[in-house]
Amino acid sequence: MFNYRGSTALVTGASKGIGEVFAEHLAARGMNLVLVARSLDALESLASRLSDKYGIRCTALNADLADPVSADWIAAELERRDIQVDLLVNNAGLGLSGNFLSHELTQEQGSIQVNVQTLVSLSYLFGKGMKNRRKGGIINIASNASFQPLPAMATYAATKAFVLHFSEALSYELAGDGVHVMAVCPGPTATNFFAGTTTNMSAKDMDSSKSVVEKTLAAYDQGKKVAYPTRFSVRLGTLLPRFLPRSLVTKIAGAATKNMGLH
Repeated sequence: MFNYRGSTALVTGASKGIGEVFAEHLAARGMNLVLVARSLDALESLASRLSDKYGIRCTALNADLADPVSADWIAAELERRDIQVDLLVNNAGLGLSGNFLSHELTQEQGSIQVNVQTLVSLSYLFGKGMKNRRKGGIINIASNASFQPLPAMATYAATKAFVLHFSEALSYELAGDGVHVMAVCPGPTATNFFAGTTTNMSAKDMDSSKSVVEKTLAAYDQGKKVAYPTRFSVRLGTLLPRFLPRSLVTKIAGAATKNMGLH
């Protein structure tokens, strides 16, 4: 089992939603934290609260992960502060709903930068140190959208498929080096992810951030390579691509996002 107490976790997208709950649960396990997000005021407030409540060291870093140099800056800043990352939680993610051509190109590219490029960079920059020390962990948040093309969320689903496949391959490569890598595939979660979209889903149709994080950490402690912290019906839907033609799966997925009001 991962030795949480006294170690340090870096959590991206930590100012709210799943990231904030990750921070709370890891702090409760005695971990020092590096919290990264664009919302500095919210980060500093959370860092202060968790430090006071759990007696841990908590560092807030204001960074826009859509900036291509953000990962290098984070790594350099932590080296300057002599902070070693033992557990990396790549939680930050961007997702656009609606048809691909209805968005600005820069928006789509920003989603790819956050979900793929920065995640890979952080995994590389901190994974190297973990491998050299022969201990550490990486948790990458993918999605139940990883398993099929998803009309109305085309780029998001494609980036999350990358995260899933990348994480599984990295897990295999680092298995003998004391570094445990796990991908996480939650379903729709009651955060502000869908804020500003046309979705007609309500919170009762989604999982809670608390449930997602608790199930994720339980799976991580069990040594799982992929975690599915969601309800059975959502998990069942991820199995369809194994048995049905991809063209049919795409039609079913398109009908689902249309039913969710995302088109």
